[in-house]
Amino acid sequence: MFRPLSLYVGLRYTAAKRRNHFISFISLTSMIGLMLGVAVLIIVLSVMNGFDRELKQRILGMVPHAVIQGNPDLDDWQEVDREVEKHPSVIAAAPFIQGQGMVTGGGDVRGVMLNGVLPEQERSVSIIENHMIEGGLDDLKSGEFGIIIGRQMAASLRLQLGDRVTVVLPEASVTPAGVLPRLKRFTVKGVFSVGAELDGNYTLIHMDDASKLIRTDGKAQGVRLLVDDLFQAPKVAEEVARQLSGRHYISDWTRTHGNLFQAIRMEKTMIGLLLMFIVAVAAFNIVSTLVMVVTDKTADIAILRTMGATPGRVMRIFMVQGAVIGITGTLVGTALGILGAYNISGFIAWLEAFMGHQFLSADVYFISYLPSQLQWQDVWVISGAGLAMSLLATIYPAWRASRIDPAEALRYE
Repeated sequence: MFRPLSLYVGLRYTAAKRRNHFISFISLTSMIGLMLGVAVLIIVLSVMNGFDRELKQRILGMVPHAVIQGNPDLDDWQEVDREVEKHPSVIAAAPFIQGQGMVTGGGDVRGVMLNGVLPEQERSVSIIENHMIEGGLDDLKSGEFGIIIGRQMAASLRLQLGDRVTVVLPEASVTPAGVLPRLKRFTVKGVFSVGAELDGNYTLIHMDDASKLIRTDGKAQGVRLLVDDLFQAPKVAEEVARQLSGRHYISDWTRTHGNLFQAIRMEKTMIGLLLMFIVAVAAFNIVSTLVMVVTDKTADIAILRTMGATPGRVMRIFMVQGAVIGITGTLVGTALGILGAYNISGFIAWLEAFMGHQFLSADVYFISYLPSQLQWQDVWVISGAGLAMSLLATIYPAWRASRIDPAEALRYE
């Protein structure tokens, strides 16, 4: 039966037991190093992809993609809403009134961002309805002064559904009794959790109540937009503003949260490059392995040459041996990396429960768990790079083997 000699001998050399067990140990460590490098690189990039996804889905699902604001308020926000939704890239629009203040309850105080919304329109531009733990947007009724808060705020202020809280605005009101801060009692109507920093400082109230509290005389401060492409939000906001009469201010998520998005993208790139060096080091360990194999097999090479093997065939024999190490390490590492990427979130959650310690706190990070999203493009790039580097590492030792002089090698045998 026909057998390619280079492939057959190369595979026999790989599987054969060697007199020098140290060479076998180096071969094994080279394979394990390449395997671990590829697996870790896939897992880490999947985690970075998960952070990128959570940023877009959670943070940017709560904050506006783009905002059209009046100067200072919109006299006819209904007309602006209708005009804005005519743009083909705008999925939905909703009015809002926004202000900063403090919430006191349970003997504690916390700074918050007050968002006056219309419940029937807010659910079309925000994901908050999908993350309600208690209550809902429909519980916000005009004139009842209800408030929806995040789970982290509810825990820090020891609040439950139905509790009363005091909202204090930084603006002062002049009364016969003197200058007093503007404040109003609200009732907790709902609690949400998106697993991000917004759980601690984001609140929702009815827009009519916000208008009375902030004194906008029934006007909306602006209209928030939900667009079909996040990265086109600045362009869409500018185009929409041109279609409207009067002066308007525009803003988008790249100004409020763009730095966080860019930081994650840069971290992914830098971590990928650094970990790729680990894969390169593991791949080029194959060089030392094959150099020792060539030294160990000098007599065998000389015999093959005297039997008619060409330098090219000898070179291919040792390239096959190195390729087996590289391909095996890369494929096993890829399989482990894919398996780890799919299970890293559950494993970290189990580890946190077992140790009783939370690694990612929402007080510090914008989410409270470790996300992961496997992208097959990353897998192909990492696997291809690992295979390419391992194959390149075989060229020099194999070339050295092809240059061995049979007479010189057999002189002292």
